[in-house]
Amino acid sequence: MTNYETLIDAETWAFIEKTNSYYPPDTIDYTIAEQRAIYDRMCREFFAGYPQGVTVETTAIPAPAQDIPIRLYRNAKPQTAAMVLYVHGGGFILGGLDSHDDVCAELCARTGFEVVSVDYRLAPEHLHPAAFDDVMAAFEWAAAAYDRPVLLCGDSAGGNLCAAVAHATRGHAKKPIGQLLIYPGLGGDRSRGSYVTHAEAPMLTVRDLEFYKHIRTGGEDRTGDITLAPLADADFAYLPPTVLITAECDPLSSDGEAYRDRVVAAGGHAYWFEEPGLVHGYLRARHTVGRARASFTRIVEAATALGKGDWIW
Repeated sequence: MTNYETLIDAETWAFIEKTNSYYPPDTIDYTIAEQRAIYDRMCREFFAGYPQGVTVETTAIPAPAQDIPIRLYRNAKPQTAAMVLYVHGGGFILGGLDSHDDVCAELCARTGFEVVSVDYRLAPEHLHPAAFDDVMAAFEWAAAAYDRPVLLCGDSAGGNLCAAVAHATRGHAKKPIGQLLIYPGLGGDRSRGSYVTHAEAPMLTVRDLEFYKHIRTGGEDRTGDITLAPLADADFAYLPPTVLITAECDPLSSDGEAYRDRVVAAGGHAYWFEEPGLVHGYLRARHTVGRARASFTRIVEAATALGKGDWIW
């Protein structure tokens, strides 16, 4: 049994307790509509505002199924090396342009890069591969519309979608300059590693993961589908430089390690860092928890390096 009382510090416990006060651990037992209302309220409670100098525009881009809402973040003194395509987390059923609004704004302010956030379609109304199709369409739009490279960045479910797009675009003339995956779920082996050690972690459990997978697929067996689980791919060659940042107290942490190992074994560049004592969803703790603050700085530095084409690890 993992002793979280020793792994997790007081600041992080305060964050967990605050999160649970808005988004209780049994929220997955509610209806999807209720879950979304609870999640949206929690996001509003943690909203940190926009940094000075960041301007925001909400619009949409055309796509085969339906237009995809996006939100663009621009800095007063923009860097032109790359733009960031940000894909939000939320278990493929929660979140949107507002849920990670301040995270995107701060990423824009601190890197200087323009950031585009994607409001992909959610399950269960839109089963897999709808979300993947939307993020793929958003990437193709960004690659065509901008005269600079595109950096993929996403957390949790968004990290999954970023990796799936990276795998799908390896042969494209315009492919991502890099990918930055924050506590992503990549479809790893659930019989070992963090899936066992941290099966009952605060903030995210293996039961939660099974629920999200079932909702995303409608219960259909999609074994081997790399657009659903990038770790199912047999070929990890020619992927863009990749940085994976995971939380120690999270069943998904081993996915970061496994993905790093496969990219490196295929001759690519990948770096994995596991944040000690942190939990899934800690991006919302970046202003109140020292460890999360330090991790967000690492994320900013990684985005800046990847966006400029500098491989420094």
